[in-house]
Amino acid sequence: MPESAPLSDLRILDLSRGIAGAFCTRLFAEFGADVITLEPPSGHPLRRTGPFAADRPHSEAGALWLYLAASKRSATLNIETPTGLQLFRTMVEESNIIVEDFAPAKIDELGIGFDELRRIVRRIVLVSVTPFGQTGLRAGWKATNLTSFASGGQMALTGDPSREPLVAGGRQAEYQTGLQAFAAAAVAAFNADALEVPNHVDISAQECMASALELYLPWWAYLKRDISKRRGNVLSAMVGVFPAKDGFLGLHIMPRNWPWFVKAIGRPELIEDERFKDAHSRLQNNDELEAIVYEWASRQDPREAYRTAGAARAPIAFAHTIGDLLESEQLRSRDYFQRVEHPAAGKLTLPGAPFRMSGVDTSAGRAPLLGEHNEALYCDEIGFSPRDLGRLRAAEVI
Repeated sequence: MPESAPLSDLRILDLSRGIAGAFCTRLFAEFGADVITLEPPSGHPLRRTGPFAADRPHSEAGALWLYLAASKRSATLNIETPTGLQLFRTMVEESNIIVEDFAPAKIDELGIGFDELRRIVRRIVLVSVTPFGQTGLRAGWKATNLTSFASGGQMALTGDPSREPLVAGGRQAEYQTGLQAFAAAAVAAFNADALEVPNHVDISAQECMASALELYLPWWAYLKRDISKRRGNVLSAMVGVFPAKDGFLGLHIMPRNWPWFVKAIGRPELIEDERFKDAHSRLQNNDELEAIVYEWASRQDPREAYRTAGAARAPIAFAHTIGDLLESEQLRSRDYFQRVEHPAAGKLTLPGAPFRMSGVDTSAGRAPLLGEHNEALYCDEIGFSPRDLGRLRAAEVI
C-alpha cells in the first residue's frame, strides 16, 4: 500500500459475514487500513458464494470473495469459544474499529458488546450492520438484498406502472449499506481520535435505502402528496430510455438542450415547429414527439450516437453493458480497474474505489487465503509459538 494511504494508522477487525460489512471494510483496506477478517475455521460464508470459474466451487476462487476481500488479511478464529473470545479481546487492544453484522444483542451475549469493548480501548468504534437497526419493532428480523430494497421504499419506484415493482440489478441494498457504514465509521474514527470519544455506529439497511429516496419521502412528509409512482423507462419524449439497434439510449433533455438535441438527431427543422416551440407545447404534443424519438433511436448504433451527441452537446447516453464498462476508455484512462494475481484464481481484474482523493494513490492487493495470516498475527504479533498455534488448531479455536 502506498505511503500516502490516508487510513494506514487504522486497524480494523472484521467479524461481519455479509456483503455490506465486507464492502465497508474493503473500502477501508483500499485506502490503507489494516483490515483483519476474522473468519470461522470453516471459512467466511462469502467464500462459498459464487460465481466460480468454470462453475467449479472453490473456497479460494469465488468472484465475490476475491473482490470483497481484496487487500485484507485473513485469520481464523472461533469467537464462540472461551479461548477465542480471549484472543479477540487481545486483538481489540491494538484496534480502532470493529465491524459486525450479528443479530442485535448477539455481540453482547458473547461478552464483547460496546460497553465491554470501550473498557478495553477507550477510543474504540463498533460498527453494527443489520437489516433494521439495533432497536425498534423489527430489530432482529432477517432480510435479503431484495427485502431491504423493498422495505426502504426503493422498489416502489422501480418498474412499469402497470406491472409489479422491480428490484435493481445486483445487490444494491447491500452495497449501499456498506458504503454508508464506511462513511459513518470513518467519521466516528476521526471523532474518537480527536476527542477520545468511543462510538457505537448503528447501521440499518432499511434506513440507508430510505435516505436515498431523493424528494419522494420529504415531499410526502411535507406536502402529504405521494409522487412515488412507477413510471417505467420512459417518463416523456425528452426523458427516458429508448431501444436502439443493439442496446438502449438514455435521454434527459432539458429545455435549454432542445436546440442541440434536434440538431444531434438530424431534425433541426423541429426548432421552428409550432408543436414543439417551448417546453409546454412539447408536453402537450408529447405523443407525437415520442414517436419521432422512438423512430430516431431505433435506427441508431447506441455507441456511435453517444459519441456524436457529446460533440453536439446533447445529453444522450447509452446503457453500458458490463462488457462496455470493462472496455470503457474513460475508466481505463483513470486506471479504475486494478489488476492483481492470486495464487488460486490467477490473474484478476478488480473494480477500484468509488471515489478519488488528491495526493492518494490506491492499489488493491489480492484476497487472502483462508487463515493465511494466522502465523503473522498469533505468533509474530501476539507472541504464541508455532506449537501453541498447533494446539489452537487442534482445539478448533483457529
